[in-house]
Amino acid sequence: MTKLCDLLEHVPILAHHGDLTVPITTIVYDSRRATTGSLFVALRGGYADGHDFLADAHQRGAVAAVVERVPDDAPPFTAFVVVPDTRAALAQLAAAFYHYPSRSLGIVGVTGTDGKTTTTFLIETLLRSVGHHTGLVGTVTARADGTPLPFASRNTTPESLELQALLATMRDQGMEWAVVEATSHGLVMHRLDEIDVDIAVVTNITHEHLDFHGTYEAYRQAKATLLRFAAQRRPRPYPWGVVLNRDDAGAASIADAAGPAPVLWYSTRDPAAPIRASDIEERADGTRFVLHTPRGTASVQLQLLGAFNVENALAAAGVGHLLDLDPATIAAGLGQLAAVPGRLQRIDCGQPFLVLVDYAHTPRAFERLLPFVRLLVPGRLIVVFGSAGERDRAKRGMQGELSMRLADFAIFTSEDPRFEDPEAIIAEIAAGAERAGGREGERYLRIEDRRAAIAEAMRRAQPGDAVLLLGKGHETSIIYGAEPRPWDEAAEARRALAALGYDREGA
Repeated sequence: MTKLCDLLEHVPILAHHGDLTVPITTIVYDSRRATTGSLFVALRGGYADGHDFLADAHQRGAVAAVVERVPDDAPPFTAFVVVPDTRAALAQLAAAFYHYPSRSLGIVGVTGTDGKTTTTFLIETLLRSVGHHTGLVGTVTARADGTPLPFASRNTTPESLELQALLATMRDQGMEWAVVEATSHGLVMHRLDEIDVDIAVVTNITHEHLDFHGTYEAYRQAKATLLRFAAQRRPRPYPWGVVLNRDDAGAASIADAAGPAPVLWYSTRDPAAPIRASDIEERADGTRFVLHTPRGTASVQLQLLGAFNVENALAAAGVGHLLDLDPATIAAGLGQLAAVPGRLQRIDCGQPFLVLVDYAHTPRAFERLLPFVRLLVPGRLIVVFGSAGERDRAKRGMQGELSMRLADFAIFTSEDPRFEDPEAIIAEIAAGAERAGGREGERYLRIEDRRAAIAEAMRRAQPGDAVLLLGKGHETSIIYGAEPRPWDEAAEARRALAALGYDREGA
């Protein structure tokens, strides 16, 4: 049985009351999950303040609470601990409770505005291809050696408590490495605190999440936190380094944060970059290029579509190089990844036009993806997308403008409006479309109901066209208010096609 005082060993404490030797059975930050012997950590969130749920946690059996303030009507916990920041404290408590699992794993952290998920999948595939037992935590899934682990969070980077629990499971199952997606939110909100980062990877830093960070500089510095974790790494028996995209100004601008950690650059354009690509060839069955590393060259045949995935593959190749893998071994490993859920996922029900589902939701992702998809078909490109509520508003107009420049027709719809008015969000996208010369009814439509929007796109598609469904990808819900409503973009696409008479058997 773990005593509270043992968990608090490295936690800054402002004050405490009661018996700190009380045994702790679980740690929770959701009062509904409290049971007999729980330690309740009161987090302040966007919609709720955990301090308002102290009584509920106590009633359910919690024996101690970690808070930033003790309310006047606080219930009689056996112990109260007051800290400056409960999120930071949660990370320290969770790491101690699970016996610091990252100390027994090699950790690769991957951050960036776009490409994180694909890059983590490529790294995981590469590590497993050479025999390493490898876990992965990210947007799409959490798994150990390919076997899914319980993971219900919509956060790309889980809360520190869940992340430490996942790493502990990986350690206990004999994993040697863990590849972890690290968002700017997760880094700022202490979700990756107390994790030893051996290799930090940055894909790019462009326009995103200014609603949360306030300024691009704050967003950039949030991403740089991952490099600082690598810079501060204690001596460990794992390769060490930072892998950065020389072609991206944002990624290159934070190189100084790596401190003493070796920096390994990759590029598709700079012939002086240690890790680079040449002779890039986009094909209907994948992407080919020549990989150059300090140890030589090798031909890579990616199963992933789109030249933009070459940068993601180079980031993974940089990790392989730090692990002392030769170019041929790296090339073979990268070529084993067949697909990433929700990334250019083809929906084929026998229809005479192309349907693709993709998670792209940033202006940079639009700029890369739409021109590529247009090249795949002789006909028109029809896009369906929205923009998340209570997130970066500035990008909404940019999305609308890009859809008019890069697609033939667009349907603006909902994507996690949360507590914002869905129609108001769509109006901001439409305003950008109008600035780019688009006219409603001629170049775009507004259809708030996403199911109806997808159905209309399919109805308009002609033989040789492409319908590109953006922004939801692999996600399993659309959030209205605080309610996550079940959603499956690929299934909705198939439903719309079936309504038009297309299905695998009877097309």
